[in-house]
Amino acid sequence: MSKQSLSVTRKVCARIPTDHGDFQLCHFANTLDDKEHLALYMGNPASVDPVLVRVHSECFTGDVLGSRRCDCGEQLDRAMAMIAEAGTGVILYLRQEGRGIGLPDKLRAYNLQDQGYDTVDANLMLGHVADGRDYSLAALMLQDLGVRSVQLMTNNPAKIDALTTAGVNIAERVSLQIPANNDNFDYLLTKAQRMAHLLPLSSLNSQ
Repeated sequence: MSKQSLSVTRKVCARIPTDHGDFQLCHFANTLDDKEHLALYMGNPASVDPVLVRVHSECFTGDVLGSRRCDCGEQLDRAMAMIAEAGTGVILYLRQEGRGIGLPDKLRAYNLQDQGYDTVDANLMLGHVADGRDYSLAALMLQDLGVRSVQLMTNNPAKIDALTTAGVNIAERVSLQIPANNDNFDYLLTKAQRMAHLLPLSSLNSQ
């Protein structure tokens, strides 16, 4: 699909009270897929420049179940807390489970990881790329919310490059580092060593 034909439409929003305060949750329809991409925001994102933004890909195991195999759920919670502290900010919740491979293959990848393969090799063995996520819809969702420039909460330089290419003006990167545990240490180490995530190896190796 060409960029000219790609579009998003904000369909419905509702107030969501959370432990971090009241957010607005908006569902966006789009012309790329039939997935329910969401924006969770506090305050008026159009009134702050740059505004805190987290572009978060769905992780059922981490976000919902609190799985210790990754840092996703903790990153989501940390992003909500940082936005609440700032008073304004946006979390885009993109339905790109398992770096784009979907939940069934993510579980298969977990089984491969339990056999000793890292997250990159597990995805490749299942016929996927290491990270197949797309951020073109994210740029349009931010535009719809009136966001002009962002303080992007991420450790992933590839996400910065992809969002910049998609037209997002990134004024600053904000670190979103979560301490490693015994279950996600190898996962985080692979992020740093093989995917160039901005995570200090010294802190990981101290675990």
